[in-house]
Amino acid sequence: MMSPLVQPYVFFGGRCSEALAFYQTAVNAQIEMVMRFNESPEPIPEGILAPGFEDKIMHASIKIGESRIMVADGCNAGEGVHGFSLTLSVGTIEEADRFFAALSEGGQVRMPLTKTFWSPRYGMLTDRFGIEWMVMVPGEMP
Repeated sequence: MMSPLVQPYVFFGGRCSEALAFYQTAVNAQIEMVMRFNESPEPIPEGILAPGFEDKIMHASIKIGESRIMVADGCNAGEGVHGFSLTLSVGTIEEADRFFAALSEGGQVRMPLTKTFWSPRYGMLTDRFGIEWMVMVPGEMP
């Protein structure tokens, strides 16, 4: 019997291919699979897909370390993400610095990397795709 598993599913509003290439470089994401709408084994229902989205990504799966994230373009341009952050926990301050810098390229730093009472290095950013990230080195809780 399978234990419950929660995995994020992120929609990029038509920019998924660009996001996949970015995350491969920024956080060493490994692309596990990609299926485009025009590769679907069943026809896409009429009126679901925006014109021009036939070549867009219907479903993809990536791994960052041991974590799996599902991603897609969605069915319309501009569909975005709201109300959550992805947390990237790494083993060293140097890794935190490197990944934070890469993820923030073209995005916006919301809280620069700093020492906190829960982490020797913690920061928050929104990447160029509107995804919010918290990058941290886990520390001892007081």
